[in-house]
Amino acid sequence: MIKRLLAGTAAVILVGGIAALNLSPIGRIYAPSGTGIVAKQTCSQTWVAGLDSDFARSVYLDPLLGGAAPVITSQIDEETRTVTAGVFGLFWRQTAVWRDGLGCTLVHDAEHFDADLTVPAEREFQPMEIDPAFRDAHFDTVALEAAIDAAFGDPETDQRNTLGVAVLYRGQLVAERYAPQASRETRFHGWSMTKSAMTTLAGRLQYQGLVDIEAEGAVPALSAVSADYKDVTIEALLRMAGGFAIAELNNGTDPNSQMLFTQTDMAHFAATRERLHAPLEHWQYMSGNTIMATHAMQQFLGDDIPSRVQGLREILFEPLGMYSPILEIDETGTFQGSSYMYATAQDWARLGWLYANEGVFDGERLLPEDWNTIVSTPTDGSNQAYGMGFWLPGEHDGVPDGTFTMSGFQSQWGFIMPEQDLVVVRFGATNRTSSRSYELAAAIVRALLEDQTGIETDPVTQPE
Repeated sequence: MIKRLLAGTAAVILVGGIAALNLSPIGRIYAPSGTGIVAKQTCSQTWVAGLDSDFARSVYLDPLLGGAAPVITSQIDEETRTVTAGVFGLFWRQTAVWRDGLGCTLVHDAEHFDADLTVPAEREFQPMEIDPAFRDAHFDTVALEAAIDAAFGDPETDQRNTLGVAVLYRGQLVAERYAPQASRETRFHGWSMTKSAMTTLAGRLQYQGLVDIEAEGAVPALSAVSADYKDVTIEALLRMAGGFAIAELNNGTDPNSQMLFTQTDMAHFAATRERLHAPLEHWQYMSGNTIMATHAMQQFLGDDIPSRVQGLREILFEPLGMYSPILEIDETGTFQGSSYMYATAQDWARLGWLYANEGVFDGERLLPEDWNTIVSTPTDGSNQAYGMGFWLPGEHDGVPDGTFTMSGFQSQWGFIMPEQDLVVVRFGATNRTSSRSYELAAAIVRALLEDQTGIETDPVTQPE
């Protein structure tokens, strides 16, 4: 009798748990996607970003899981730096493993996964400091501080969860602020801001003559599936016009969620989706496009994981003085170029400054002269909203003409304003409300003094 009662109780709990997965505020949660995102994000936010795991779960994950949150539990192993998540800890279990220099990876085939592989960074993050005299010469500092005050709001009632803001003017740091749970050392998850970084990698490789983004037959993941796909170019993929059915709904059941949180080989998964349109014929935002493009580009960085990581650092990050970024990989070693780059707010801002300064950093041209024009030219079918790896604000958004943005899930933002020599980045964990980040950027522009002659200074100089 007792055994039957216990079994019945367990069954009720299990059914209730499955029901909770279906009652999430974002729709149905496909259980493997739910356990995958909990394992992966808990791992990354803890050991890559450096946030407290309980805090990260409460602001980044539980709001997404909704009613499913109580039934998807996780076990954190500090010694092995692994996180295992499952429904009641028992069903649809998934494990993420942290490795130095590589971040966290969901492991589905442990037998062929090298948990001991590491690629430690040779240098640490090099922070910039604010020069008060330079800042005060160019900004109404009261207005500047008020703009940032408004971005953080009341921590007791504000659900925007702003965690970090940094502002560069003429390449110099003029403002930064962090929530108590974060700091200038925190590597913030850019989510789809990563797409802008990978577009920058394409520009660096094109400038060096290693890649032609318009060349056909340059995407190995697609060539391995069908010779008919040779017409899909890296440019088409970066413009979200590859033509494949990799719907991105962010609801836990869509192909994109399955790709990110259940697949061993993300590029292959994306390449084997149904082809619906010829390249550059139809625009639809899908992360699988960028993953296939990144997979195509990484062959020019090195022959194996360590050499590719080092190549990425040498070609993309180090010329910008960026020493904090971690670009995570899937289990096959493909850079997760759509969504999984983590970096400090200052380093994300450095990436933005490369564009605000028209492809020149520290006096050296790093991108083709027409690259800003290429990335900010609207892609057909995007309603003038998307260029190549960057979003294009409309006039109604309150930011200056010529602004383009890096943008990521849960309201990660990088505003690039070349005509104003200004970059504003904002990071947080905003769910089901507006972060009002456009208001932040517009308020900082208004804080610029009309007379901007002030103190002359060189653009950001990379650390010695």
